[in-house]
Amino acid sequence: MPLTDTALRQLKSNPHARRQKLADSGGLYLLIDGPGRYWRLDYTYAQRRKTLALGVYPVVSLAQARRMRDEAKSLLVENIDPMAAKRERKQAAVAAADSTFESVARAWLKKTKATRKAITDDKLVGWLERDVYPSLGRRAISELGPRDVLAVVRRIEDRGSIDTAHRILQLCSRIFRFAVAGGQADRDVTVDLRGALSAVPKNHHAAITDPAPFGALLRAIEGYRGNPVVASALKLAPLVFVRPGELRHAEWSEVDLERREWRIPAEKMKMKLPHLVPLSRQACELLKNLMPISGNGKYLFPGLRTRTRPISDNTLNAALRNLGYPGNTHTAHGFRASARTMLDEILGERVDLIEHQLAHAVKDPNGRAYNRTSHLEARQLMMQRWADYLDAQKEGAQKVEVRGHRVRILAKPIQPSFAPAETTKRVRILKSATFSDAH
Repeated sequence: MPLTDTALRQLKSNPHARRQKLADSGGLYLLIDGPGRYWRLDYTYAQRRKTLALGVYPVVSLAQARRMRDEAKSLLVENIDPMAAKRERKQAAVAAADSTFESVARAWLKKTKATRKAITDDKLVGWLERDVYPSLGRRAISELGPRDVLAVVRRIEDRGSIDTAHRILQLCSRIFRFAVAGGQADRDVTVDLRGALSAVPKNHHAAITDPAPFGALLRAIEGYRGNPVVASALKLAPLVFVRPGELRHAEWSEVDLERREWRIPAEKMKMKLPHLVPLSRQACELLKNLMPISGNGKYLFPGLRTRTRPISDNTLNAALRNLGYPGNTHTAHGFRASARTMLDEILGERVDLIEHQLAHAVKDPNGRAYNRTSHLEARQLMMQRWADYLDAQKEGAQKVEVRGHRVRILAKPIQPSFAPAETTKRVRILKSATFSDAH
């Protein structure tokens, strides 16, 4: 006689109950084993007697157990072993879990990591974790379509990061192609999105290159009251004028305060050549003050959420915006153009030394590329003169005069905002810095 829901509900839980079978119909029965209640189906396949587990009662109801029994019998009609079919479904589920967009992306990152610089790898990981994984990470990559990816990059585009949207679309394309090669996706769906995003505007990194407004920027940075790590990075940026990515990824192991040098390894540099940055007295003092904050970690400027990664690529630009300097006025990268212009046009430094310090490709008169230690003494003096000049600009420098081997900086103190204009005395301060004889 078939089982009923009423009879099943009246079954009492007995941990000492003897093992027995309550038959339903078509080979389906409820196996009672102590306190357990298990649905089972006996069937014959290829002249062999087999038993298929269908779940636990009451999680699996009587109606559900009968439906699974009927599905199993349909498979038998097609000469398919229900037990083998169940095993394949489990394997497919496990494979699907390993084929989410995030799992494929992480596999691609690991597989291709050796082909990228650490700076680039950190940037890719950051993009994926912030902008892609929250929407696509848990979904099977084979189920994603063009519109799913478009929704992600459109959100990035809408916040004004058009170039980043294009780069993340290209990144997703590489991940999809990796999935196609591994049999986890049929095609790269990003191909259908060509032309879907706005064109990337062609512009240069905004930079202030006039002394007076640049001095105002330096004073604004000096008054920054945000995170001390970010404040230190802002103050160091104009002193060393390296690329923002090189600054963010600076490590304490690369800095020698006794020799007043920062040696950046080749893998962190755009030109893939090691670079040496002479540190001025002001830069060394800044780093000494920073050491109690981050000196026990890897990075000079660790992230605000985790010390295992540096500050993000947008941190400094965001800080500049908070100080009243938006991206169309001055950027973190703009400190390079500021230094390039004023070192040449105001301080009269040798162009080849400036270009070398900017880590541009510079060759000597014989056509040989300078190595990182070339003209080190001259560059050390140049970087110290530059730091002294920045100090003067912060105080309101009005004019710079070069006479022979000396540079005279005429400066006027900035009037305190709390002092009445009629009581402020105008004082002219004479500052001196000495050029090297070789300059």
